Amino acid sequence: MNILVTGAAGFIGFFTTQALLKLGHDVTGIDNLNDYYDVTLKEERLAFLEQFCLENDCMDRYRFMKMDIYERTAMAGLFESRPFDRVIHLAAQAGVRYSIENPQAYVDSNLVGFVNVLEGCRTQKTAHLIYASSSSVYGMNSHIPFSTSDRVDFPISLYAATKKSNELMAHTYSHLYDIPTTGLRFFTVYGPWGRPDMAYFSFTKKILKGETIDVFNHGQMERDFTYIDDIVEGIVRVMNRIPEPEAQELTNAQAPYKIYNIGNNQPITLARFIEAIELATGKKAKRNLLPMQPGDVPRTYADVSELMEDVGFKPATEIEEGIQAFVDWYLKRESR
Repeated sequence: MNILVTGAAGFIGFFTTQALLKLGHDVTGIDNLNDYYDVTLKEERLAFLEQFCLENDCMDRYRFMKMDIYERTAMAGLFESRPFDRVIHLAAQAGVRYSIENPQAYVDSNLVGFVNVLEGCRTQKTAHLIYASSSSVYGMNSHIPFSTSDRVDFPISLYAATKKSNELMAHTYSHLYDIPTTGLRFFTVYGPWGRPDMAYFSFTKKILKGETIDVFNHGQMERDFTYIDDIVEGIVRVMNRIPEPEAQELTNAQAPYKIYNIGNNQPITLARFIEAIELATGKKAKRNLLPMQPGDVPRTYADVSELMEDVGFKPATEIEEGIQAFVDWYLKRESR
């Protein structure tokens, strides 16, 4: 198939692009290469993809374009340039805490940018749009584990609000224009080539240097940490399961629309997470225990029963295995 991947230089987009190329698909990747975190890492991911294509004879099936999804004219031109069988929309302004500092960036990328993607899919009658949502939409939800049937009307960060807005916008386009859309609520993704703004990246860096790490909620926060390979496997499997029109709960509005959780289905404490890094690095962490930060939630826990039922897959990578893979990659990169 001919597939568009937005955010192709990002963490999940990079691995998704590589997986699709391995499967023999044609991939167009776009990214604006913004400086929310180190642009060098994004450039390294793109260089790796290019080298991968050279070694695996797929240069004719891959192209990358620097482009901002916020730019309406450019996005319209992209969709007019060639039809896409699938659109995998992973570009977004990420980060819960940064949304408190710079809200406009989230409006531009996560709201305006998402409308531009939806419009492209509408005009070209794309067969299936798969897009990244987030476990953040569950907010302070007390129902455990988090189910896609739970109400998610009370986000506690602007980032979460934009992701919930994406789900609402997708449903509207699915209903009005019969565009099949599938939203994927990712749960704390980690692994090699990951984002430097994520805790495991900064923890590893500081532990190796003997520096003190800030541990919020005194290490008692729980997260459903999900390894990158499991996320990508979920994306690839869902890509070919096009939702059929159905009425959502409490309404007769018909739409080919679906939401899935993709999480490891076994939350662990931040304290255990740090212990996994200590084990992988062979060094003990110096902890500065702090209270919860604004916008954070105490626990995330994914109910993945629908994912398992519909596509036969459930993430299962243990935290120690995933962290070891990350630390191995980190040490190799730092030694260059």
